[in-house]
Amino acid sequence: MRVVVQRSLKSSVSVDNKVINKIDKGLMLLVGINVEDTTKDVDWMVNKVLNLRIFDDENGVMNKSILDVGGEILSISQFTLQAETKKGNRPSYINAMKGEDANKLYEEFNNKLNEHIKTYPGVFGADMLIDIQNDGPITIILDSK
Repeated sequence: MRVVVQRSLKSSVSVDNKVINKIDKGLMLLVGINVEDTTKDVDWMVNKVLNLRIFDDENGVMNKSILDVGGEILSISQFTLQAETKKGNRPSYINAMKGEDANKLYEEFNNKLNEHIKTYPGVFGADMLIDIQNDGPITIILDSK
């Protein structure tokens, strides 16, 4: 499971020119599910995202997690994070989990995050437009493998 984490002042996701979900201060997540991912990967990633210390403390040091500062999470499924690019110039998505199975893990991930921090999803499999106001900019790539 691969997740791109961005500290965000505000972010939104639109489908067909309609805003589906949006957040103010918090985390914007791009989520790619691998064919080998299981609930164990989901649990590891939930723990990592919730406890990742990328928010400033009172001294301006990144020492606080989303749990410490509150805020919200916008979580967007993005199978292209599993792209294989070693050979040729056309990415292969053979490592991306397909359809219903990927959606189940994506929903499990969002539900487990939502037990701790309000988490808003995108629309799985849709053509989405993402608007991210990256704060910092702070961008961290996490991989459960």
